[in-house]
Amino acid sequence: MGIFEVILAFMEKGGNVLWLIAALVFFMWTLIFERVWYFTSVWKADRAVVVDSWEGRGERKSWNAKKIRERLLSESRELINDNMNVIATCVALCPLLGLLGTVTGMIEVFNVMAVTGGGDAKSMAGGVERSTIPTMAGMVAALSGLFANTYLQRITNREQQLLTDQLTSDH
Repeated sequence: MGIFEVILAFMEKGGNVLWLIAALVFFMWTLIFERVWYFTSVWKADRAVVVDSWEGRGERKSWNAKKIRERLLSESRELINDNMNVIATCVALCPLLGLLGTVTGMIEVFNVMAVTGGGDAKSMAGGVERSTIPTMAGMVAALSGLFANTYLQRITNREQQLLTDQLTSDH
């Protein structure tokens, strides 16, 4: 049995909610990889443009210069923090979708109990399995996204601070 068949069997055991979790995880990790790519390749050029723009000013102590510095920092903050809120939202949604899988699986258990009178343990086991797998998948997805989000948050904070420190008003 190939890996594709194993994954499909796992997804069937978890029910339809597992497909939602998989789609959310794919979306979340796409955004995470985009942020990593941005910081490793594009941000250096963006930072250089901002620093060169500030360094090109002859005067940096007036009220206008301070407002221009604030604008440059604000625009850079937007670039640095792009998609970070979406990633954090995806991390928060993963366990909630897992709980949705728990509820749908338990509804299946209660349905089997209503139809069979509560005596058929084999029939109820399928619903219990269908309720625990999405819960586990949602938690694992949230943990992986949480670690990546924490790593990216440290990078964003560091880059914002470094840029703020580079835009000096010394002359």
